[in-house]
Amino acid sequence: MRSRNTAHLILFALLSFWLGSLSAQPPAATDPKLGHSHLGTAFDQGPRQKPWIIPGIGEAHLPITTHNPEVQFWFDRGVTLLHSFWYYEAERAFRWCNKLEPENAMVYWGLARSAMYSERAHDFLREAVKRKNNVTERERLYIESLAASELPDPYQDRPTDNNRSGRESRAILETLCVRYPDDMEARAFLALDTMGGERYGAEMIIREILAKLPDHPGAHHYRIHNWDYNAPEQALVSARRYGEIVPGIGHALHMPGHIYSIVGMWNEAAISMDAATRAEKQYMKDSLTFPFNNWNYGHNRYYLSYIQEQLGMPTAAIFGSKQLIDAPKDPKENTDEWRSPHSYGIASLSRALVRFEHWDEILDGKTIPWRDGLLLDKMNRAYFEARAWIAKTDLRKAEKSLAAHAALKAEIEKDKQLVEMYTIESLEIKGRLAIANDETIRGLGWLAEAAQKEFDMQRRYADPPFYPESLYNALGEAYLTARSPLLAAQAFEKALDLTKMDYFALSGLVRSYAALGERAKAEDAMAKLLFVTADSEPGIRAIDSAKAAGISATPRDGSPGAQRNYLRTSLEKYGPEKWEPYAAPTLDVRDASGKRVTLEDYRGKNVLLVYYLGQECAHCMEQLHKLGKMKDDWARLDTVLLAVSSQAPDKNAKAIKEMGDLPWRLLSDDHHVNAQRWHSYDDFEEIELHSTILIDKKGRVYWGRFGSDPFSDADFLVKQIERMNSLDL
Repeated sequence: MRSRNTAHLILFALLSFWLGSLSAQPPAATDPKLGHSHLGTAFDQGPRQKPWIIPGIGEAHLPITTHNPEVQFWFDRGVTLLHSFWYYEAERAFRWCNKLEPENAMVYWGLARSAMYSERAHDFLREAVKRKNNVTERERLYIESLAASELPDPYQDRPTDNNRSGRESRAILETLCVRYPDDMEARAFLALDTMGGERYGAEMIIREILAKLPDHPGAHHYRIHNWDYNAPEQALVSARRYGEIVPGIGHALHMPGHIYSIVGMWNEAAISMDAATRAEKQYMKDSLTFPFNNWNYGHNRYYLSYIQEQLGMPTAAIFGSKQLIDAPKDPKENTDEWRSPHSYGIASLSRALVRFEHWDEILDGKTIPWRDGLLLDKMNRAYFEARAWIAKTDLRKAEKSLAAHAALKAEIEKDKQLVEMYTIESLEIKGRLAIANDETIRGLGWLAEAAQKEFDMQRRYADPPFYPESLYNALGEAYLTARSPLLAAQAFEKALDLTKMDYFALSGLVRSYAALGERAKAEDAMAKLLFVTADSEPGIRAIDSAKAAGISATPRDGSPGAQRNYLRTSLEKYGPEKWEPYAAPTLDVRDASGKRVTLEDYRGKNVLLVYYLGQECAHCMEQLHKLGKMKDDWARLDTVLLAVSSQAPDKNAKAIKEMGDLPWRLLSDDHHVNAQRWHSYDDFEEIELHSTILIDKKGRVYWGRFGSDPFSDADFLVKQIERMNSLDL
């Protein structure tokens, strides 16, 4: 009996070893298509080129089980990048670690954190869990904490309870912190987990980290998020320091701008956001990426335009808005979705035009590129045109715009995201129109109701304000017109409660308190107004009307911290002010006859450049045929088609005959040298990738798609080239 049990135990042990050896293998794909990862679908997305040393990212250190110092080096950089939410570059660092040490459990943990909230993260995390017995207890707790929050429980009938899984994950992190009191990274991830919800607890954790590591990037970053829109003054020290220790990451430069904006430090806010957009433009230039590839760029530039408006700089604000509008479109990443760079540009431009009373530009039908058929744009176009017609006192046309706005109500009610904004717009337009028609009491009632609804909406989270104007300012102006300066002052004070150091509200207070004879209060508002608008453009009505009230004052900053001057602060070190197509990498290939071909041969022509994987790749050939059939469009658009592969010239000569009447010039790339320059090569697995790239007549890259699959949307490419030809970039 004993021998039978022993045999069973031995058999069980052998079976466990065999199963363990299977689980230790990296995830495999069955017969992957050319260009796809051999490690599984999770690796098909994300970066495919090896990392490089990006300066100015800060420092963090999380020691892991490894025998390779290079793995620890890149792992630490990956963790550091995670702390600034630069997940794409963090994944690049972790992928290199995975190439160097494919069985490292903590590397898979890093990959999972880089791909959070996606099925890819689940795939990576399962691989980390399989290998967790090969690492220390401390590392195992890291893996188990992330698994508790991210991996679905296969034994539950219902989907995972996020609150319960979050509590379990946090409990493991707390255990990790208690057992390993010197592990500051565990504390940083616990602060990330608790910020915004348990603010006091998160702050205490952050203080513990900073007591030992005063320049820890995650601690400063998470403190900013922790107090964003809730006692933001608590984060002023970290707002200042975070941008100093992490000058190479756009988001690290951007987040302090949130704090500065909320407390009314508009010069500092502008410096932060401008530096952030420049850093991201520099990164795009260095990494062959585009505005739509960089997750925070649209938000950065949108926010910067708002801040420039708050400083009285309409030209700069409008320039930035048009930069977003003119950025390359993309059928996946820069669409008509409301948070896309293009949509941010339209929202930013229309806001600036109404705030600075550019009524003719709103009405000309050309300045704002409204999108036909998009409900959001139909709603906003009717609203902005109604505002313009009321301002121009053409009330008949204003009524038509109001009717067009009202006609959308049934359709709007089906879209919960638009209902609140639509309701406020409707009340505001009716209120303004009633006042213009001398129905003052009725109009003030509607406008007051709109103002409170807008205040409540923005109070929840103005990031920056979704609504184009603070309606308590509009209400204050209406009270002044109605000769009720006391009510006007109350409205303007309410506007300042929402937006600190808002010069529109300060202007109203100067005039209201002057009318009330409260000179000290008028002078206080004037001193703040003059400070905020010290570098404003001439001819802004809100500023000129305040100065006309006859109140004198010495400029004084009313914000809670010392500020630099935006216009006198040099920001060139972060990157360029303007996004524009960048110089193409070198193309040096051979045609079917063996003749050398470069991009210089096509200067003055647009180029559609495709990297494909040879005739053995069926979906590559399908792409070339589909795009090649549009030859009349390419001729009309003055565009040549170049297709590059590693095939030898003689093989390309045969392929050209087989392809028939297609306008492709097939080119040979020896040893993938060009593919590597053009990011059409996977450095981790050393395989070719697909690329489709648009190059303008000046030899600059305007748009590109790189990855596992060929891009075959010919209609999009035609429209994109038409757009590229029409822009002055």
